[in-house]
Amino acid sequence: MDPNFWHQRWENNETGWHEGKANPLLVRHFHELSLAKGRRIFVPLCGKTLDIGWLLSKGHRVAGAELSQLAIEQLFIDLGVQPEISKVGQVEQWSAKNLDIFVGDIFALSKKILGPVDAVYDRAALVAFPEEMRNRYTAHLTEITGKAPQLLICYEYDQRLAEGPPFSVNADEVKRHYAGTYDVTLIESADVAGGLKGKVSAKENVWLLKSK
Repeated sequence: MDPNFWHQRWENNETGWHEGKANPLLVRHFHELSLAKGRRIFVPLCGKTLDIGWLLSKGHRVAGAELSQLAIEQLFIDLGVQPEISKVGQVEQWSAKNLDIFVGDIFALSKKILGPVDAVYDRAALVAFPEEMRNRYTAHLTEITGKAPQLLICYEYDQRLAEGPPFSVNADEVKRHYAGTYDVTLIESADVAGGLKGKVSAKENVWLLKSK
């Protein structure tokens, strides 16, 4: 997918995926990861999600990756903190207390640059990639996080009826990407109220991935 697509969406404020509160599915199921306070959570393609503030409020450290600098500028403004910015490899690292956001192409983010990760929270990343890129993304994510456990949220709907993103990622595909590395468990499946984008009936599925 062309990076300009995402830059344009942020510049035009076409960010319908951005929620005005912490994601209810995260709040309801985060305990499934069984993490002690102070553990480090990686949020790929994080945007300016309020989920980061929620995770910080629970005493965790957070790392994120995001292509759009504009989104991350807004994130730090919303959090009320001033970042320290440094160039690391091909990405910029924006840091504050308990928070590191890597601005740039997630595929340029290495395990060494990212640092230790105790868990992954993927609400907006896997479903943001078109089908031809999802194999590359899931392999890369698994590698840079050292097979850290995941809380993964996916949409499932008839892809013929609507264009992504978010794209439809069904159970068979989740297992195809991850069952070789993780025990994959569906912990909730709920109808999307009003349909996806108000047009297409869809389910939002919450998966727990624990390393084998």
